[in-house]
Amino acid sequence: MVRPLNDPAQSAALARGEHDDPFAYLGPHRLGEGAWALRVFRPGVETVTMLPGREAEDRGPVVLEPFEQEGLFAARLRSDPGAYRLRIRSGDITWEEEDPFRFGPVLGEIDEHLLSEGSHLDLWKVLGAHPLSKDGVAGVHFAVWAPNGRRVSVVGDFNHWDGRRHPMRRRGSTGVWEIFLPGVSEGDRYKFALRGVDGAMLPLKADPMGFGAEHPPATASIVRELGGKEWRDAGWIDKRGEAIRHDRPIAIYEAHLGSWKRADQGTGPLSYRELAGELVPYVRDMGFTHIEVTPVSEHPYDGSWGYQPIGLYAPTIRHGTLGDFRDFVEACHAAELGLILDWVPAHFPSDLHGLGRFDGTSLYEYADPREGHHQDWKTLIYNYARHEVRNYLVANALYWLEEYHVDGLRVDAVSSMLYRDYSRAEGEWKPNVHGGRENLEAIAFLKRMNEVVYDHCEGIATFAEESTSFPGISRPTSAGGLGFGYKWNMGWMNDTLDYMGRDPVHRKHHHHQMTFGIHYAFSENFVLPLSHDEVVHGKGSLLARMPGDEEQRFANLRAYFAFMWGHPGKKLLFMGQEFAQSHEWNHDASLDWHLLGEPRHAGVQRLVRDLNHLYRSTPALHELDCDKTGFEWIEAEAAEESLYAWLRRGRGNAAPVVVVCNFTPVERAPQRLGVPAAGRWIERINTDAAEYGGQGRGNFGGVPSEAVEYQRRSDSIEIRLPPLSTLIFELER
Repeated sequence: MVRPLNDPAQSAALARGEHDDPFAYLGPHRLGEGAWALRVFRPGVETVTMLPGREAEDRGPVVLEPFEQEGLFAARLRSDPGAYRLRIRSGDITWEEEDPFRFGPVLGEIDEHLLSEGSHLDLWKVLGAHPLSKDGVAGVHFAVWAPNGRRVSVVGDFNHWDGRRHPMRRRGSTGVWEIFLPGVSEGDRYKFALRGVDGAMLPLKADPMGFGAEHPPATASIVRELGGKEWRDAGWIDKRGEAIRHDRPIAIYEAHLGSWKRADQGTGPLSYRELAGELVPYVRDMGFTHIEVTPVSEHPYDGSWGYQPIGLYAPTIRHGTLGDFRDFVEACHAAELGLILDWVPAHFPSDLHGLGRFDGTSLYEYADPREGHHQDWKTLIYNYARHEVRNYLVANALYWLEEYHVDGLRVDAVSSMLYRDYSRAEGEWKPNVHGGRENLEAIAFLKRMNEVVYDHCEGIATFAEESTSFPGISRPTSAGGLGFGYKWNMGWMNDTLDYMGRDPVHRKHHHHQMTFGIHYAFSENFVLPLSHDEVVHGKGSLLARMPGDEEQRFANLRAYFAFMWGHPGKKLLFMGQEFAQSHEWNHDASLDWHLLGEPRHAGVQRLVRDLNHLYRSTPALHELDCDKTGFEWIEAEAAEESLYAWLRRGRGNAAPVVVVCNFTPVERAPQRLGVPAAGRWIERINTDAAEYGGQGRGNFGGVPSEAVEYQRRSDSIEIRLPPLSTLIFELER
């Protein structure tokens, strides 16, 4: 039996843009014995002619007849047309093109299996938009996950954004739709046009796996080629694991790429390549070991600083293309600097072109607003219970580490992920299956993410921004932890900044705020963070938060920085604070680099540089950062004097270090300190030194110990301790 050429119901569905299985009707199809049909949908044209391929040139062109439905053309053939092209005429214009409906699937059975079970760790290699050649024809393969879509199409400039033109092929039970579009290429704009489960058209959606995007406020995805980079950083990759170990010095410079420095007299941000030429050498000169950048994932709103990303797989176009970003990464590695990205799997904005209700349902987010809506940030929360969503996020972590050679991920807002009642009143949150407040699905996701990235990427590290006492954040999953390499010490930051903001006359009543952190300092692998969060939302800069007149504010800040660098824990400092930025951070403007023309600001910068170099070169200051055997109090109870002193040790025969702080504007001279060994104690850092902007009061480079028992030690030193200062001494070897 030979089926009819035209099926009016299917033709009408195509013309209305409602056909959910277009490949079953368009292109070449057998009608019966010795009969084939070729159907083409091209609205707005007058004629369509099939041009046979080389293997069937004797067949000659075949003119397709129009159906009554606008845009549909068809011809009855005697055999399979094989490879062919279409000649199309519209008015006085004639052109040739390939028919996408003659090409078979690109995704294979293994891909289908892994997609179905949510375990495709190379997800970005199969979903998204990939330029490739199929059957010798160049084009782009598009694939997107939209299991509840009634129909999904690719739209762009190449088809006049007409969702009827290129409906996609559904891949079984995977929920994935795909199509190969000949003639589409690198740089083309596109989105997905979806009909929801009820058949209604949805807002055009950007590609969740898009590797490029338009400049905001435009919202289309851009076809970008992932391949082609010949990396030259193998030397760094081979040894980077050494730089991130718990016993190594880690000093992180946190930067917002859009406002570190502005281009063209402040009219725009620097490009990735300009940042490679300016930011990278600056950070290296300052002695930091790593750069951490606020999220570079594409985001619609500048004021979110990247923390509300909508294109997790696209480096923001604000600074250039993905190739430019790779050049920036390579420049970091050439300078022997690790690069850490802030990564946001906690939430996403509800912009219409984004992930929210992507296929007309709560696909990526929890459907229940008690689970799926962040009240603080007005954003949506990923549905960690869904294996496809977990796969999307885990693969994204791998994507940045593998495709861009990034050295670490700092995971934002981990606390909000761990607890279902985060920032919610009673009755506004949904308990877990056991009736508890923990988000068991998010916990499982974080463990899985850490296991995967550490298993697949040699020498990387993950960092958790987490502010609660949730146990085992930086413990291996095999030991019951979440598996992060490090945890930000938010408690230390809050306590010590609160103390430093107080008038020195009141500090004696809050003495414990500077000592309490040691009680839990070795319960996790901690980073001490003075991040962007401490210089926004009316908090002012770190300098502005210090009490006293101008001279005292600078002295307080210098003493605090040296206190931090002498304290157990890795270091993180947000840009601008290294030279005592006066004003609160403004993401729309450059840092106040002109301040370096003033001696006190230049002095703080010099101090931070010297602290970094001392930290890196002194084993006692970093080898046992995460080990309680590396720390011992010398004086922790001198509340009346607001004085603190402690001992840092390294491994083996490493020279011990003594750190002493005076947080009052009163000089302590002479001040005796018990020391663990006899010998000359060299004054490595004195924050009152003239070159740092201080008064130059000190100890002439060092002091000898005396056999005078003090503070339960047989030897001691007598020092001059300037007002509002921190001194660091090392035993001479």
